[in-house]
Order: sequence, then structure tokens, then C-alpha cells
Amino acid sequence: MATTALADIKIAHVYGKTGPFEAYAKQSHDGLMLGLEYATGGTMEINGEKIVVIEKDTQLKPENGKALLEEAYGDDEVDLAIGPVSSGVALAMLPVAEEYEKILIVEPAVADSITGSNWNRYIFRTGRNSSQDAVANAIALAGDNVKIATLAQDYAFGRDGISAFKEALDGTGTAIVHEEYVPTDTTDFTAAAERIFNAMKDEEGDKKLFLIWAGGGNPMGKLQAMDPSRFGIEIATGGNILAALSAYKELPGMEGATYYYYENPQNEINDWLVKTHQERYGTPPDFFTAGGMASGLAVVEAIKRAGSTDTEELISTLEGMEWETPKGTMMFRAEDHQAMQPMYHFKIKVEDGVDWAVPELVREIPISELPIPVRNK
Repeated sequence: MATTALADIKIAHVYGKTGPFEAYAKQSHDGLMLGLEYATGGTMEINGEKIVVIEKDTQLKPENGKALLEEAYGDDEVDLAIGPVSSGVALAMLPVAEEYEKILIVEPAVADSITGSNWNRYIFRTGRNSSQDAVANAIALAGDNVKIATLAQDYAFGRDGISAFKEALDGTGTAIVHEEYVPTDTTDFTAAAERIFNAMKDEEGDKKLFLIWAGGGNPMGKLQAMDPSRFGIEIATGGNILAALSAYKELPGMEGATYYYYENPQNEINDWLVKTHQERYGTPPDFFTAGGMASGLAVVEAIKRAGSTDTEELISTLEGMEWETPKGTMMFRAEDHQAMQPMYHFKIKVEDGVDWAVPELVREIPISELPIPVRNK
């Protein structure tokens, strides 16, 4: 390899280990470590060189993410970095990768602007972006005479997601009637719900309230408790972590699209992940576990193919690279380094003895049916 003989391969995982997205962070880190393990056959070495993962906790603060990534590239001299959880933190970190001319693999932050208007050539993303969520959900929900109101958090994740969702619905015969944005820490949705219900009550057609949400607050359960069905409105949303899927039990038959649910993909890597995660942690792998694993698998595959940890050699290797993940084959698009990946159209089923609602697979939506815009021009 191009690095010093038998030097450690150093990777920084810069992520919100503590804070509101702690559950997402743990899944992401567990998945990363499982990905490195699987890809190296349990040796945690690539071509005889030991992989060392340095964890850094952003506490979900953008200024921390920026400073910790500078520390990782500068003081720790890591070969590359992975993270973070929050889109707001990610946006603060992107210029640091460009300044230090080192790769940052974004996982699982999803705002389109990360591989869009704020992107630079050192940024790759294994996680899905807002457009992938939005286009997949548009495919699942769109139809003639469908009327949709939206509710999302008022920051990059929510606004990018709704923007992409609206764009994906163009030409489908589906109308967006009302958009509602609320603070990320909202717990009382009464005022927002009243505005949505007022906007929707006199509409004709198949009426849906589409939610984009991350973290706590349980907007879906609280909105459902306000009985939107009296106005003919059905709640719809994308997938989520298992803990959040418990709220979906109130909505059997609801359809949407998800990034991952452990029973949906059928491949050897996912089989290993499900079996290993169940043995070690006593639960199935979750939403962000699969993403973390995809990032670890990508890193090992790229270093093996490049025969080096040199940044320029890694960039040329990663651009257009296909690799196998728990979701099947993924591919880094050369234009913006966004990982193209399948998504899953689901219908909610409630099963006895299962703590969460099951997003039963309707069908896998392949990469070829997901026209994700390139937004970095």
C-alpha cells in the first residue's frame, strides 16, 4: 500500500453519540463496526494494516462537529472520517473536509444540500438523501385526485425533504394543498393540526397528511388522536427506527416507502447482519445499523481496490464504485458522490407479539425507478 508499511488505517467516526439522536448514533456506530468486521473477515485489517476507529461525540452541535473533524484530520491524522447523524452538523463539517483535502463519508445525515449546494469533491454519502426518501414516498403515495398536506420540522432535513417530495409529485396528478413547518422540539401539534385540517376539510379526493420527522415528539400519534379521519384525511409517512414504528400500530394499512427494514432485503450480507445483530444485541438490526454497515463496507472495499489510503486514489476509486451492502448493490454516483440505492414500498401490518408495526414489503423500488436529481450544479 502507499501508506507506511504496517501503519494503522485510522478512521474517525464523528457523530452525535449523546443528545436527542442518541439512538440513531448507536445504531450507526454498531453498523459501522459490523461492516468493518464483515468486510475484513473478522480481522479488522486491510492488507495487514490494522483499522483503528477513533470516536468523537458532536453532541449534535454544529460547532463541535466542525472542531472535532479539524482535530481528527489535523491532530489525529486520520485517513478519512465518517459521520455525522444530524444534517445541521454535517453542513458545518463539509468545508473542513475540503480544507484538509480528506474524505468525509456522510452517514446518516440526509439533507439534499450535503451532496447538493454545499457539496465538495471530498464528500461521499452512503446514507440516502432527502430526495431518495421523497421520490420513493411519492411513488408509493401518488395518484390521480390525491390531495396532500405536509408537516415537517423547520430545518434542513424537513425543508429539503418536502421540497424534494413536491418535485417528485410533479406530473402525477397529485396536489400539495398545504405545507406546515414547526420547530424541531415541538411536542404540541394542536395549532399546526388546526391549520392543516382547515386547509384540507373542503378538498375533494383521496386526502393524506404526509409527515417528515426525526427524533421525539410523536407527531403521528398525536395527530391521529385528533381524529383526522373526520375530515377524510389519512396519515402517511416514510419508514423509521423500530422504536418509532410502535406508533405506526395505530395505522394498519398505511402505505409509504422506507430506506430499510430488516425483513425487506433478501441477500447474504443482510442475512449475516440480522443473525449477528440478534445474537449480540438481542434485537434485529435497525434503520441506521444498515447504513452504518454500508459505510464500513464501502471504506474497506475502496481501500482494497485503491491499494492505498491516499485521498486522490480513494476519490478516483469511489467515484462510480459499486459495492454490496445489506440493501443489495449500491453505487456512488460520480457527479455528486451520492450513493444510489433501492428503497422499499411498504404497507403497515400489525402482528401479535411484535412490539412495533411491521412495514410489510409491497415491492422493492430499484435504483432504475428512482430519478434522483443532481443538485450540486
